Amino acid sequence: MESNAAALLLLAQKHNLMSTTSHTADTIQIRDLTFQPLFSESEVQERVAILGLALSESHKGRTPLFISILSGAFVFASDLIRQFDGDCEVGFVKLSSYQGTRSSGDVQTVMGLEKDLAGRHLIVVEDIVDTGRTLHFFLDHLQQQQPASITTVAFLRKPEAAQFDVPVEHVGFDIDDKFVVGYGLDYDGLGRNIPGVYQLLEK
Repeated sequence: MESNAAALLLLAQKHNLMSTTSHTADTIQIRDLTFQPLFSESEVQERVAILGLALSESHKGRTPLFISILSGAFVFASDLIRQFDGDCEVGFVKLSSYQGTRSSGDVQTVMGLEKDLAGRHLIVVEDIVDTGRTLHFFLDHLQQQQPASITTVAFLRKPEAAQFDVPVEHVGFDIDDKFVVGYGLDYDGLGRNIPGVYQLLEK
């Protein structure tokens, strides 16, 4: 086993496949930025289990449609759905407020749902709510489809950053208005696979 591990390490070094994410006891380095622990993997999973229980109770006897907003919410949605005790369906939507490299200020649906939402009980799963612009747009879009109900779940929320008053019935954690990575959230494409949540270390 040790020889196999050594061979893989040499192969990775030879082909420049080493990760650009490095860990120390208290921090992680992703590209040019350093992050410190905010929530551990166990804290995250405990909170997700509580949210799953709450949704199981509120949607007992129903078959809700979980709608995960890509890309950041896919990890949270995956764990949350497995904590849901009952029948459910899953859909995905991708939204964007960018044209080229600049924000247009208008949120547009890039990849939509191919389902009839009329009369359905919807559970919208978001990774993080900061200004609330994206969620404000999307909830308004969903209301026009005449669903039976809409419940919003956010893994993280930044109350200080809010610019739009959007209803979020279930929140994993409220956090300061600082950049975070891990558990689906990325920095420059990296960090989504980190099981906990890390906050930018300010120098």
